[in-house]
Amino acid sequence: MTVDEKTTKLRSAHDGNVFYFCSAACKASFDKDPHRFGHAK
Repeated sequence: MTVDEKTTKLRSAHDGNVFYFCSAACKASFDKDPHRFGHAK
C-alpha cells in the first residue's frame, strides 16, 4: 500500500524513523508493539 507522507496525519516515530499509516487501526497496532514489525537491516 502507498501512503502519501505529505497528507496523512497518521504517523509515529520509532528508533529515529517516522512511519506513515493508511488507517488508525494500523497505527494503533504499530504503536502497541513496534518491534513486531520488520526493521531495515
